[in-house]
Amino acid sequence: PPTKLSLKRTSLFAQHQRLGAKFSQSGYWEMPLYYQDFEEEIKTAKKKVALVDLGDMGLLKITGERAKPFLQEISTNDIAELKPGQCLRSFLLDKKGELIDDVSIFYLGQDDRNIDVYLMETNPQNTEKVKLWLRELSDGYISFDEDDIFAKIEGPVVVEDLKEEVKEKSRKTVIALYGPDSSKVLEKIEPSLNGLKRFCFLEKEIKGVRGIISRSDYTEGDPKFKFYIHPDDASTLWNLLLEEGKGFGIKPTGLLVRRQLRSEANLPSYDGGAKWDGLSLYRTHPCYFHLSKCYFIGQKVISKAIGVSKVKKEKFHYKEEETQIRKTPLYKEHLKLTKRLIPFAGWMMPVCYTSIDEEHRAVRKAAGLFDVSHMGIIEVSGEFATSFLDTVTTNYVRWIKPGESQYAYLLDPDGNVLDDVMIYCRDLKRYMIVCNAANERKVWMWLNAVNSKKFLIDRDYPEKEIEGKVIIRNLKDPSCGKDQKVDIALQGPNSLSILQRIAKNKKLQGKLARLKKGEFVEENLAGVEMIISRTGYTGEEIGYEFYLHPDKATFIWDLLLEKGREFGIKPCGLGARDSTRIEAGLPLYGHELAGEYRINPIEEGHGAFVKFHKPFFIGRKPLLEKVAHRKMEIIRFKMMSKGIRMVRSGDPVVSERGQYIGRVTSCALAEGIQIGLAFVDRNFTKEGTKIGIFILPRGGKISSEPPKDKLSIGDKVLLHEEGVVLSRFPVKENNR
Repeated sequence: PPTKLSLKRTSLFAQHQRLGAKFSQSGYWEMPLYYQDFEEEIKTAKKKVALVDLGDMGLLKITGERAKPFLQEISTNDIAELKPGQCLRSFLLDKKGELIDDVSIFYLGQDDRNIDVYLMETNPQNTEKVKLWLRELSDGYISFDEDDIFAKIEGPVVVEDLKEEVKEKSRKTVIALYGPDSSKVLEKIEPSLNGLKRFCFLEKEIKGVRGIISRSDYTEGDPKFKFYIHPDDASTLWNLLLEEGKGFGIKPTGLLVRRQLRSEANLPSYDGGAKWDGLSLYRTHPCYFHLSKCYFIGQKVISKAIGVSKVKKEKFHYKEEETQIRKTPLYKEHLKLTKRLIPFAGWMMPVCYTSIDEEHRAVRKAAGLFDVSHMGIIEVSGEFATSFLDTVTTNYVRWIKPGESQYAYLLDPDGNVLDDVMIYCRDLKRYMIVCNAANERKVWMWLNAVNSKKFLIDRDYPEKEIEGKVIIRNLKDPSCGKDQKVDIALQGPNSLSILQRIAKNKKLQGKLARLKKGEFVEENLAGVEMIISRTGYTGEEIGYEFYLHPDKATFIWDLLLEKGREFGIKPCGLGARDSTRIEAGLPLYGHELAGEYRINPIEEGHGAFVKFHKPFFIGRKPLLEKVAHRKMEIIRFKMMSKGIRMVRSGDPVVSERGQYIGRVTSCALAEGIQIGLAFVDRNFTKEGTKIGIFILPRGGKISSEPPKDKLSIGDKVLLHEEGVVLSRFPVKENNR
């Protein structure tokens, strides 16, 4: 605790002395306790107008790209609802749900770098504690949930103390007017402030003093105005308010009045005594709590203490429906090149044009062109688009900037995989999601269910819901007009050369050459507006996807084949798409994800795309529980012999000693060698481990074998074929 000699004084200290103030300690400050008569001062504050020096109040400036989610997760109120020029009261709780401070938070908007700027007003006794708490949370090295060691609050942010840690010109102090006549005094000085609403503020100059003027009444109809100004201007404004308030009976008041008014408003006292807990505060001030937020520190403690929720929401159920087989915009082009088309995920798609092996080699050695226009393409936009996607997906969407993409998973509230998706950030309020064709309808319905706020997103806490609604569009629907999109993929080492041959503009050629994996540009290529992304599903280092209007798909398809002929391009079907993704160790929904074995992303091998540091995303807690008890993982393997029957999904896998360890999930022929993926016991996943696979007979029942001690000459027994575990993902060659 500070000593008498170390106490700080506000820039109005001399004014208080002249007015005969009696002083007392407030946090680290020496402040007026009262002036002449406390009874008169409290009467003035309630019936007329009181002038108060709040220079001891802490004032912290919080800035950063993630300042909004940071404040949303550390405070009990709904920061997301704030617009520039608005403020609110909130509580800061610790990991036990006990009170750290009650604060006011102001949203100043964005600066010239598009960075969010907030002010937080703290009580003098708690300023240093709050400042340290915020900085440690921002750094990510402090525990704030006793049951969760993975979670981190979104950050970082910059926390500046406007009383002492900033440049002299940026410092601030606070003066306030309390009482029913305070608005009259303010109107007399500056008529334009007459309409200032509760919990609103604006930047204004009053008689040469520039600052922020806010209205944040303790209760409705009890005006309370605050002036946030430079300390050098404090005496000027103080004297102005005293002079203009004479006709309204204005009086300066001190700490005793402040404490009395806080007490009557049931706000916490920090002058010793028992600690305040979140549950008591919730019962007293429910309007300062939003238990419907996806997360805030102390939320879990309060929700558990409240008990069974009265909120009733629907459980999401999806039922597959048989639909008519559809044709992609390139269907007629496929018929010109092949007759090998089959139904796949509700679409008529080519298996191959020449042979799977030849097309596989083209992707690895030259370039392969794929029709992937069957894939689902959904747009999510609006003010809350980023927070919405951070809630429904496992990856951290705030990481990606316009022109970047990321891989992620959609989970249900039980932690089961609904789909794996690619998310493209077109701007900070507009994203494009690409999902599997087989799951398009399910993903569409799920996103809309979450957006409605009528469906459960957390089994334990039904109150939870998204911050705000978004606009969701199916970009494959004709109703999107010129915004319609379909996907075509060009994959392989010669892809860039082909693109640059078409893009005659040197500026565009340079852009394409500089694109990093996962990045994209929105450009006009050969007269067609499109998104060109350096992404793909083949494992190739060089590969692109084109998102364009379906009416332009045939033109671009034919142009790529024409211009790519000298570079060895070949059209490729589902077979090569499957063989290249298996060779690369990439999952297919229903095989290496979800499906019969309910495989989760960690078991599948892409745990890096599940950000458990996010305190909440749908399915996070159940997935953590599954991960803690997992016993199986996906491996990549190859068969040791050529010329054997094809390994299929579902074939049993055994250890070198014949112990059953799992099942094959996918397998394909890659340049003469069978390479596959299997879901096996974690004890047998090390690279180089020898395995056996029983290639089961196709098209009929497996014939029963006699016991080994009853075998007769000519009896047949099923033998396993030898395989070996490969690295989970291919090791890149030095030249690629």
